[in-house]
This record gives sequence, C-alpha cells and structure tokens, in this order.
Amino acid sequence: MPHLFAIYGPTASGKSELAEALADLTQAQLINSDAFMVYRGLDIGTNKPTEKDRYKLLDLKAPHEDFGVGEWVRLASDLLGQLHAQSRDAVLVGGTGLYLRALTERWTELAPAPDPGLRAALQRELQCRGLPALVDELRRLDPETKVDLANPVRVTRALERLRTAPDPVTIDYPDFEVVKFGIQVEPAEIDQRIAQRTQEMLIRGWVDEVNALRTLGVSAEAPSMRAIGYRLILEALEGKTSFADLEGKVVQQTRQYAKRQRTWMRSEPHLVPCPSWQPGQGREAAARLLSNLN
Repeated sequence: MPHLFAIYGPTASGKSELAEALADLTQAQLINSDAFMVYRGLDIGTNKPTEKDRYKLLDLKAPHEDFGVGEWVRLASDLLGQLHAQSRDAVLVGGTGLYLRALTERWTELAPAPDPGLRAALQRELQCRGLPALVDELRRLDPETKVDLANPVRVTRALERLRTAPDPVTIDYPDFEVVKFGIQVEPAEIDQRIAQRTQEMLIRGWVDEVNALRTLGVSAEAPSMRAIGYRLILEALEGKTSFADLEGKVVQQTRQYAKRQRTWMRSEPHLVPCPSWQPGQGREAAARLLSNLN
C-alpha cells in the first residue's frame, strides 16, 4: 500500500524542506495543502515554492474566486486516486490544518461548491435591501450566529450556507497508509524565523506583488486577501496606515497564526513528532523519519 505523508508544523518550521526531501527519497508526488497557495499571483507573501512543477494543486484560482476545504478535498482525493493506481506515494504539505485533517481523517460532511446564481442574488439583495435587512434575516435563521455582522461578505456567505440545501457528499478516498509528521520547533525559534522571513519577503518585492494585484482590481474583500499580510499591505498602499510599522504588524500577525497552528497540532490525531533541525538539513531529517517507519 502506498504511503500518504502529511507534514504539519507552524509557519516557518521547515515544512516545505522536509516535504521535498521526503519526495526525493520516496519518488512521491508533492501536493499543496495551503489554502492561499491555490491563488494565482500570490507568490511571495504565501512563500510559494519556486519549483512549482514539482507540486500539484497550486495556482488553481483567480484572486477573487472562492475556494474551500470541500473543493480541495475533492481535488486531492481525485489526484490520490491516480497516484494509487500507480502505487506511488504522496506528500501533503501546507499550513492549512483543516485541509490536512479533512483528507487524512476521511471527512464526508463537507460543504458543496458555492452556487454562483445564489451568490449573485445575495449581492443584488445586499444592494437593494441593505446590510441591516440581511443581518435581520441571518439573526432570524441563526440566532446564535458568530458572524461579524458589520462585514457584508461574512453576512452574505452565512446566508448562502443557510439557504443552500446540503447535498450528500460522496468522496472516494483511496487506500493509503497515512503517516502524519508534526514538526516540533521551540516558539522562540519560530518567532525569530518569522521575523527574518518577513523581512526577506518584503525585500523580494512583496509590496510590489500586492500593488500589482490591486492594479488588477483585487480588493481587500477578495477571498485571497485573507492571506496573512496582504490586507495590511493594501491598507498601506491606500494610505490608510503607515509603511513604517508594516513589517512589525505582519510579524505580529504571523506569530499569532503560528500559535494557532501549534494549538491545532496538539489536537491532531495520530501525529508523529518530528524533532526540529537546522535549515539545510531536511534531507537528513527525512531519512531518519523514514528509517523509523521501517
């Protein structure tokens, strides 16, 4: 039975290095499991791999398009079916723990793909009836809603889910031997790496990347702009905030995300701890993990 390796770890922990080393040693297919690397044009800020041809499920969507766990699981399971037929291993790598858990734990309660007609209708209602009317409807249908009621995108998405009849989701999960590796790095080390990586991404032209998206009409409300740092840079470009404290804000936001990832990992079932290593030593770490499996 082929292996399905899933790489967990907080951002800047070395997931990509370990995943690529595992793929080299096992001839496995690399599969992206990061929710924002699916968007075209978001390269620097998502730390997208430079050797894109080694990966599947990168650059699938335009920045304004929606994408979620259900669609990713369907695409990934179809791809795994092809790899299984070739008796080939696969390596899942990316920071979105929900995607990894849904696939490796074989979830079936997944939301259907968005209905473009319903979404357009809700946008017309928002313009004609106004946000307060939609908020009233949302509160009536879901009195315990936790949605930000001042955010029209959140409100319309919540109504979309409530108005959509849940269709049964049938996913054919191929039989792989699933192995989950969780990279263990001290928080202080992660904080240091995040600060260094953020500085490097800004030097490489992250602001120019966001400005190019802005020029194409990508607004702060686009789904892709939920990626860490992108809305902060947009606000600076639009003069709403200062560039002087941009780097510090991005670092803080990224560190908070890393903390949430560590919390998620503590609840991940069947996670095999993987001790940290120095950058550049991922191949040795991957070899040790594989030897321990045998």
